[in-house]
Amino acid sequence: MNKFWSEMVNRTEPYVPGEQLNDPDIIKLNTNENPYPPSPRVKEAIVEELDGKLRLYPSPTADGLRLAIADTYDVSPDEVFVGNGSDEVLAFSFMAFFHPDKPIRFPNITYSFYPVYAKLFNIPYEIVRVNGDFTLPAESFFGSEGGVIMPNPNAPTSLYMELSSIETILVNNPDRVVIIDEAYIDFATASAVELVRLYENLLVIQTTSKSRSLAGMRVGYAIGHPDLIEALVRIKDSFNSYTVDRLAIAGATAAFKDREYFNSTVLKITATRNRLIHTLKEMGFHVLPSQANFVFAKHTDKAAAEIYVELKNAGILVRHFNQPEIDNYLRISVGTDEQMDSLLRKLEQLLAVDSHI
Repeated sequence: MNKFWSEMVNRTEPYVPGEQLNDPDIIKLNTNENPYPPSPRVKEAIVEELDGKLRLYPSPTADGLRLAIADTYDVSPDEVFVGNGSDEVLAFSFMAFFHPDKPIRFPNITYSFYPVYAKLFNIPYEIVRVNGDFTLPAESFFGSEGGVIMPNPNAPTSLYMELSSIETILVNNPDRVVIIDEAYIDFATASAVELVRLYENLLVIQTTSKSRSLAGMRVGYAIGHPDLIEALVRIKDSFNSYTVDRLAIAGATAAFKDREYFNSTVLKITATRNRLIHTLKEMGFHVLPSQANFVFAKHTDKAAAEIYVELKNAGILVRHFNQPEIDNYLRISVGTDEQMDSLLRKLEQLLAVDSHI
């Protein structure tokens, strides 16, 4: 604590991201990054943008990118908001829709940025406990005084809530905004975007970091009723009119337009995920039924903290959350087949089991 710090700084508890080790030999399976490069069209678009355009400000409205997103999801551009990563879009959403005197609700096991933002913006919150199997009790989100926010699929559990359950939450919060954070939705069954036209209180937030391989570019977006989008624009323009740079706009636009590449990458990752789940179960792991680009698993005999350390010593990074109820689980990002084989071989050595890799 410093005497010059504001009250806002004093009450913050910053988000702690996964380890970022500057070692090219590390197999990095701890931050849910896409193991494959972005569409080749992304590089082409960025190179073209570099040619004499960086001296100019980017479009504050990112119209071309918003149109590409709108075409992808069959919505109108005025139902799309673009920001500098989905975390920024989430932050703007907390400011735009949640109130300092009305508690919002989110799960107790979820994306750990939610309580960070709630404390930063002085928004009270109520924790909804997950069920024993880590599924979310939809009815516990009914009648929230301040609003609802949750990931789907949830992080770090990887579990997906069916749209019928999300719809019951929307129906039972008619005067409050319900935010569905869909960072991993492209690896799951269906997006809540198809409900946007039915519920004016629904805001869906997505990212290009996972399925479109643009984590280093920082482009996130929201889809919702035009009135919600206007609120986000008002917040953005009161903070920084140019939150997304020219290269990011060009690259992300190209990524959305290359649907064939996107679909092939998602199919490869989901196929590898399913094989990983099957093999981990053979090795004595309990694995939750993932609909994300990662799995959440615990071993029946060996502690997760021990496995995490031993894998790290072997040059393989996975994520371990040292918090109640999930401290014996590991979150493992889905990499290439070759990376998964390296992981499984090392686990085979650590656990002394035959996984038939």
